[in-house]
Amino acid sequence: MRYRRAFVPGGSFFFTLVTAGRKPILQSEQTIATLREAFRRVRSKRPFTIDAIVILPDPLHCIWTLPPGDSDFSTRWRLVKTWFAKHCDDSPCPETGREVWQHRFWEHSLRDDTDVIRHVEYIHYNPVKHGYVTTPCHWPYSSFHRFVRDGLYPADWGASGMDSEGIGRE
Repeated sequence: MRYRRAFVPGGSFFFTLVTAGRKPILQSEQTIATLREAFRRVRSKRPFTIDAIVILPDPLHCIWTLPPGDSDFSTRWRLVKTWFAKHCDDSPCPETGREVWQHRFWEHSLRDDTDVIRHVEYIHYNPVKHGYVTTPCHWPYSSFHRFVRDGLYPADWGASGMDSEGIGRE
């Protein structure tokens, strides 16, 4: 199968990555710390901005902005996934062996400010959508808390629901 990727230098992209077999391995503090370190390591060599992120037990959704003139998100994801898999010790990831991630990922090139806002809201509301919490503020592995701290959201944002029709990829 041939995949068509949207290569937009300096662009912003929404991504969905899923664990192999949808195993819920992204739920312990140790595993999340390992994933965060994978992001730090890759960003130190191949910079990008994580504009929004949510890490659920089996997928993660995020928005990245790449530096001007750079469109290579695929290499960055390969490096993040590889570093994480190599450093995910046997305690958080025993049932997956070394296969931690599905082989591919889904991406969407964000077109305008409205598209960005809708995808940021989708990311932050996702733990509620899947029944993990009743409001986004209760999910610990999300950039939602940074958005509240920065005054972009009130702490009770999302408590009354959200329309996510046509956004994202599970």
